[in-house]
Amino acid sequence: MIKFLDLQKLNQPFEVPFLSKTKEFLDKGWYILGNEVKQFEQSFAQYSNVKHCIGVGNGLDALVLILKAYIQLGNLQKGDEVIVPANTYIASVLAILQADLVPVFVEPNIETYNINPDLIEEKITSKTKAILLVHLYGQLAEMDAIIALSNQYNLLIIEDAAQGHGLPFIGNYPRAFSFYPGKNLGALGDGGAITTDNDILAEVLFSLRNYGSNKKYHNDFIGVNSRLDELQAAFLSIKLPSLNAENEARQKVAKRYLAEIKNSKIVLPTCDNFDKHVFHLFVIRTENRDDLQEYLLKNGIETLIHYPIPPHQQKALPDFNQLSLPITEKIHREVLSLPISSVLTNEEISNIITTLNCY
Repeated sequence: MIKFLDLQKLNQPFEVPFLSKTKEFLDKGWYILGNEVKQFEQSFAQYSNVKHCIGVGNGLDALVLILKAYIQLGNLQKGDEVIVPANTYIASVLAILQADLVPVFVEPNIETYNINPDLIEEKITSKTKAILLVHLYGQLAEMDAIIALSNQYNLLIIEDAAQGHGLPFIGNYPRAFSFYPGKNLGALGDGGAITTDNDILAEVLFSLRNYGSNKKYHNDFIGVNSRLDELQAAFLSIKLPSLNAENEARQKVAKRYLAEIKNSKIVLPTCDNFDKHVFHLFVIRTENRDDLQEYLLKNGIETLIHYPIPPHQQKALPDFNQLSLPITEKIHREVLSLPISSVLTNEEISNIITTLNCY
């Protein structure tokens, strides 16, 4: 069986340093917001070419905290509208709702799956104050057009970069990252981070993640408990130097898929510039998605669906169930994610391609 993502195999090269660091961690006896978190924050900020990295509990918390920080600073008010891609993982929408803001869904470009900038302007009202964009599947959103709109209408930009580790980001906007184990840079549990060049925003974020406190038992804000775990930070510091190689390996697999999969029943993803795609996921489309998934499984190939139900149709969001978003709905009916990572062998890649071409 070719696993969709073999996490054991992916993390095996790091096993010795993981064990050594765990022993060091136990010997130190400092388990929360210690030197490991500080070191990773410095390293990831440097890698990302920004001044600040704030380690948090997970990617969802990273988004929520950015929005709540902007509320604390007066840039947003509860009830403001935030433009968000209709085609995204529900976390992007949950973050807006958890910050007491209002999501306004915009359809994607069906070629890239990312938000379609041409459809944003018609959704902007006097209540619109921000755009929360997503670099879905690891492909950079159409930043130039989005930045132009944000400048024209004086809108904040927040980037959901949960799937975009290592992208050549454009502009100085706060970015939310997830280190969920399956990400291109994955921890061995939950983890997340926020990057920013904004000193004031960073100060508020460092406080908000720790009960609203920068000084023990002195609370300036109504904060939360969302701190990057000390041991996970240590593991991430070990894996960070390998991130570029992981991304390059995924791009190499994607190039083979794009060049060699030839089946009229399968729609391949569009990638005009490999420098702007780190291929967290390689997502194809087909009209009979469930049939193709079953066929691949019978042939020893595991796949996943990202995602089967769009956010606006989820039971958790009844206020949006009446929306008609046909492009998003079509994508969710048809998408299927193929195995992609640095641990796939050439033989496995060839097997996947041949099996798809015989479907």
